[in-house]
Amino acid sequence: MQRKYLLPLCSAPAVAFFAAFWLLPAAQLLALPAQEGMHTYWVVLTSGRYLQALLQTLLLSAIVTLATLILGAMVGIVMARYRVPAKRLLLSLMTLPLSFPGVIVGFFIILLGGRQGLLAQITQGLGLGRVTFAYGLLGLFLAYLYFSLPRAIATYTAAAESIDQNLEEAARSCGASRWAVARDVWIPELAPTSLSCGAIVFATSMGAFGTAFTLSSRYEVLPITIYNEFTNYANFTLAASLSISLGLLTWFTLWMARRLVRDPSVIA
Repeated sequence: MQRKYLLPLCSAPAVAFFAAFWLLPAAQLLALPAQEGMHTYWVVLTSGRYLQALLQTLLLSAIVTLATLILGAMVGIVMARYRVPAKRLLLSLMTLPLSFPGVIVGFFIILLGGRQGLLAQITQGLGLGRVTFAYGLLGLFLAYLYFSLPRAIATYTAAAESIDQNLEEAARSCGASRWAVARDVWIPELAPTSLSCGAIVFATSMGAFGTAFTLSSRYEVLPITIYNEFTNYANFTLAASLSISLGLLTWFTLWMARRLVRDPSVIA
């Protein structure tokens, strides 16, 4: 009799926590836009301002994801296949940005390309005025890349180390060039890693707030739009609608990546 009630008693705290801090808030979030009509759910597609913020967020996330995968794969393969002095120390230094919150990463970019940053001081000293890049698309791109690249390097390094080197040797013995080896061996073998890592980087970039809050004065992204509607204008229904749109996009990306990784035939 005691064993019969043991599992419900042990799972009750987890169920209560899940209901209180995820299920109920999520249900409220989904129901809020209905207070102003069903059209509120589609406001991100029908309003020019919010659609622009969404498209800018998608563009930034796609560019960051592509650059992260390319650079991460190149560095990861080199770290896995060549003898690099102080390899472990170098990997530790490369992954150090993972411990920094987004606000600090944004502050680093401001120190380089802000109005009082290093570049502005140099260009002013040369008589070119204060040149800045921190508060637009370039600043956000560099900050997101700085945060995402260490994760990709660590992932690609581990994946490249697990690839059978006999495949490369067999390809080279058949006269394959370096590009042919990369095309026929490296890219197919690293395709699952690229999909998984790319989905995580894309989802992280879509929902990044701390870095965007620090830098996005000239380039508005959707998380900042949600913050402004919720905090500055107390427009809870609109903020909920935009949050649903952002959540669905990131969820769909992660779902597609998991599906493609589980089905090798689709990747091929």
